[in-house]
Amino acid sequence: MTDTTLDRAVPLSPAAISAAPAKVQAHVTTLDYVPVQNAALKNAAIIPMSLRSVHFVMPGGVDDPAKPSGGNAYDRRISLDLPGFGWQVHKHAVAGDWPRPGADARAELARTLHDLPDGTVVLLDGLVACGVPEIIVPEAERLRLAVLVHLPLGDETGLDPAVAAELDALERTTLRAVPSVIATSDWAVRRLVSHHGLAPDRVHMAAPGADIAPLASGTDGVSRLLCVAAVTPRKGQHRLVEALAAVTDLPWSCVCVGGLEQDPEYVAHLRALIARHGLQDRLHLAGPQAGAQLDASYAAADLMVLTSYAETYGMAVTEALARGIPVLATDVGGLPEAVGRAPDGGVPGILVPPENPAALAAELRGWFGEADVRRRLKAAARGRRAALDGWAATARSLAGVLGRIPWEPRRVA
Repeated sequence: MTDTTLDRAVPLSPAAISAAPAKVQAHVTTLDYVPVQNAALKNAAIIPMSLRSVHFVMPGGVDDPAKPSGGNAYDRRISLDLPGFGWQVHKHAVAGDWPRPGADARAELARTLHDLPDGTVVLLDGLVACGVPEIIVPEAERLRLAVLVHLPLGDETGLDPAVAAELDALERTTLRAVPSVIATSDWAVRRLVSHHGLAPDRVHMAAPGADIAPLASGTDGVSRLLCVAAVTPRKGQHRLVEALAAVTDLPWSCVCVGGLEQDPEYVAHLRALIARHGLQDRLHLAGPQAGAQLDASYAAADLMVLTSYAETYGMAVTEALARGIPVLATDVGGLPEAVGRAPDGGVPGILVPPENPAALAAELRGWFGEADVRRRLKAAARGRRAALDGWAATARSLAGVLGRIPWEPRRVA
């Protein structure tokens, strides 16, 4: 499946029209550049209308609202924003059980790349590219390839150790063969460079952006907890359940928003754990949400909680901060970068050690019991909200990487 994201035409300037022949003036409707309209980009350069093209290969279902993920949201958003920085985007959503696809998915991916002319710029989602070096590596000899790594394949929690090792080796082979690799945080850049032995100048960072949203009204300012994450072992919701079971004397309620179909066995385990602790009336697995429904869940939240085992960044964190909601999260991967600091140095969240539900429970008691802690965190969250980078910064970073992909044409025998 392929579609194209194009720029919109705008009127010619009066000076340009007056310089054109009368017959031409009647029909001319476009400028030879796109004026920057975003206030955050006032100092950006004028962008030519003759956009360069990038073919973006991503997982099938990337646009399916029933399968939300940070990676899918990132892919969709940069597809919309890259044209503003000089790149026409041709999307190729390849259906398959990535990163371990069947024969049909492999054949479609191979055909998609084979049909592109030599020298074409191609951006590949790492979920699609990293597990199939036998397809990607030969194409790296003739295409300008960049791989966008949302999460190293071997870092997915719950994998059989042998499978994780196999995926890790496949990813290493793929990433060493392509000229450019893109990660979503400074932590992820360091991780890929050190773990896979990549040249540092080939690995680039393009952190997810955030759209500033209305400040969350919350409930009573303390008691409504929100977790936004697919219900999978890597997101560690069982640790949240265990922590909440230790503070049932506090007046909390919690909504967990996220897909329930990725790992049915883990979802069943989580439901049993909730029942075992008698939390059915206080902790709700809401399933996936999007649009106004997700906005409403954020608007009602007083505190965002995230108990992941691994995150390269943590887009749910910045989505909460974009609404002024403080965060309680595990101190893993790129989450500290996502939490960040307000301009005055205030920290808009609390980070706890992984694998420590007791520490999570202790911080929840502090949140409920200390009004000064809540005031400090909320003030820092509002400060961080105002300082968050938008998606334009992400698109600008990616556009720069795409424009610098090294390539040497194959010599004709």
